[in-house]
Amino acid sequence: MPLTPEQEAEIAAQRATASPTLRATAPGMEAHLYTAHPVLDHGLVRVIDYMGDDAAICQAARVSYGRGTKAVSDDRGLIRYLMRHWHSTPFEMCEVKFHVKLPVFVARQWIRHRTANVNEYSARYSILDREFYIPAPENLAAQSTVNNQGRGQVLEGAEAARVLDLLREDAMRSYDHYEDMLTPDAEAGKLGLARELARMNLPANIYTQWYWKIDLHNLFHFLRLRADTHAQYEIRVYAETMCAIVKDWVPAAYEAFEDYRLGGVSLSGKAVEVLKRRLAGEAVTQETSGMSKGEWREFIGIWG
Repeated sequence: MPLTPEQEAEIAAQRATASPTLRATAPGMEAHLYTAHPVLDHGLVRVIDYMGDDAAICQAARVSYGRGTKAVSDDRGLIRYLMRHWHSTPFEMCEVKFHVKLPVFVARQWIRHRTANVNEYSARYSILDREFYIPAPENLAAQSTVNNQGRGQVLEGAEAARVLDLLREDAMRSYDHYEDMLTPDAEAGKLGLARELARMNLPANIYTQWYWKIDLHNLFHFLRLRADTHAQYEIRVYAETMCAIVKDWVPAAYEAFEDYRLGGVSLSGKAVEVLKRRLAGEAVTQETSGMSKGEWREFIGIWG
């Protein structure tokens, strides 16, 4: 389970404590505060704090005083205009701080997004828990034959069982050695290895935790890439969980994001030209399109 009974009790106590405030709050986000959303087998996402709402985006765009007098429909139209024309600064007025528990190999992929403030649990000062990500059988797959970054056919039967056994055995053995290296034994003349060194023996599927604070513009960029169907499953499920939270936080902004980013596509100059030629009745092939095989495959995947 992602949380112990003690952690659940601590979160319940936090949620039960309310303080009056004059700042704008978002009811949808208030419902998510401190709540742990389980991800993978031991992971979680929870909101620690946030600033701003849909009105804050509009307020920044208009540079107005207070919440303004515009109708909700006007705000929605403005937000959609901003999203459609890539006017990103007003979205930067909203921020959110997440507590995320995730496997180390997912964290190393995640940290490539260098537009957030991060503070990670330190294995130099603390001892990591014996918690490892072990994929569900349906998420074990062979290397894709057409995508160097993707997965192909799902492993089944004895092969899947063998891989899962190896993952569990290697993780447990590494952690056993980690504990052994850390543990001093005066009778055996054993000092115990420093934590900052012993951690090098841990596998990439062990869980780490961090606080991750980011503005809405950069969060949308993260979600556009990581909630995409082509993203790696293990990071995509975190992004999908965050999408559900953001939808409740800034519904108008998320609606625009869903329409223009998640549900939209960008076309290259060559793709636009090919579409024009096809609409004019020309039969265009990959050879006559001017596109590479990869570009053509992606184009046909969308436009048929």
